[in-house]
Amino acid sequence: MIITTIPDLSLQYDEALSLLRVEWAAGEDMRSFRSSAEQLLQLVNQHGVRNMLLEMNTFPDISVYDQVWLGVSWMPILVKLPLERVVLAIHRRRVHNQLAIDSLIALFRPFIRFDIQFFSTATPGLHWLSDYSGRMPALLAEWDAAHGRGPAHGGVSEPRVAFQLFPEY
Repeated sequence: MIITTIPDLSLQYDEALSLLRVEWAAGEDMRSFRSSAEQLLQLVNQHGVRNMLLEMNTFPDISVYDQVWLGVSWMPILVKLPLERVVLAIHRRRVHNQLAIDSLIALFRPFIRFDIQFFSTATPGLHWLSDYSGRMPALLAEWDAAHGRGPAHGGVSEPRVAFQLFPEY
């Protein structure tokens, strides 16, 4: 299901997989970043999200002031949510945001109870979060219908390889 309640974010939620996909949708305008980030925490809590993908390739560089705010106000709430697995999709060329994320993770490592994995693009991360579910083609099609298909902000297109599990012999 596509969620449109937070204008700065493109969101997709799948209840069966308890999976939330999050992308920044406001371009370079970060004026309402904090409000959107707070609303995201409420949404995660409301739905009891266990698996979340944060597509960081669409986020502009996070200012130092917003990084401090994330560390003081946002992360302490995030680490208390029922999350089990989080994927951060961020390309290696997004050095500024990668360093900001690494700093936050290092600061909160003792309190983080969920698994964090990094992928350069969203699709492989979604497959991993969903345990390579057969639901993924429909979820990707729903996303593409709502948000279009194409390269992420970082200029890296998502591979659309269909992963299949092989039966055990």
